[in-house]
Amino acid sequence: MLKNEKKILEMERSYLEERVNKIIQLKREVCEESGNGFVIINEKGIDPGCLSRLAAEGILALRRAKRRNMERCSKACGGQCINSVDDLNPKVLGFAKNVYQYNLGEQKYTFIEGVENPFSCTILVKGPNKHTIQQVKDAIHDGIRSVKNTLEDGCILPGAGAFEIAAYLDLIKFKDTVSGRMKLGVQVMAEALLVVPKTLSLNSGFDVIDTLIKLEEEHKKGKIVGLNVYTGDPMDPISSGIYDVYRVKRNLISSAVTVSTQLLLVDEVMTTHK
Repeated sequence: MLKNEKKILEMERSYLEERVNKIIQLKREVCEESGNGFVIINEKGIDPGCLSRLAAEGILALRRAKRRNMERCSKACGGQCINSVDDLNPKVLGFAKNVYQYNLGEQKYTFIEGVENPFSCTILVKGPNKHTIQQVKDAIHDGIRSVKNTLEDGCILPGAGAFEIAAYLDLIKFKDTVSGRMKLGVQVMAEALLVVPKTLSLNSGFDVIDTLIKLEEEHKKGKIVGLNVYTGDPMDPISSGIYDVYRVKRNLISSAVTVSTQLLLVDEVMTTHK
């Protein structure tokens, strides 16, 4: 029994040595003249003895990497994920200018920088508690989504309540061109849009009525104005770099009209039932 176990261990060691030798051979082939480093990222474990041999050859071996990180690395560095060392060749290798490990607290992190296709990245978020970390993650997610939506829409809107003031005044003008009950609907829609500048003024500690009057007067002069939350005065949101995402405004207005219509239909059905 002991002989069989010893034989199995020898066969396993021989198998591992063969795989390590192929990696070392490829490293010498592609890095001997250039002097570049060599990094291996493995989704499974790596035997400690193999790690020692690879380290002796100047090869950085990372084990137990997550699948999604493997996929990101292959896209960013331009390499390919392979399932066997028999498929090892220079064509499946990626490239990164700098790969290093860094200690942050009690954790070790591996940073891969200077990749050929920088379309994927990892943002490390740290905080004193889970609530703070979640808030930071939500803020990052919102920012990335805003940039994505802006690129897809191809346009943006001036922020700080500028769009709502302009839409309100245009709807007031449009109200004079319609008749009947439609006037009331346009009036309600226009007043509903003022919720944004009213909320900005209220949260900033300014008088809502005075703020709206100032904004309306400046807008009637042909200016694009929003609310300066620090002074309570009108300001140019474009020069200040304050913008709103077009898609968000469009969806909000569309949803508001849809919800309002559904509520009116419910009231109508209840009245008919009586």
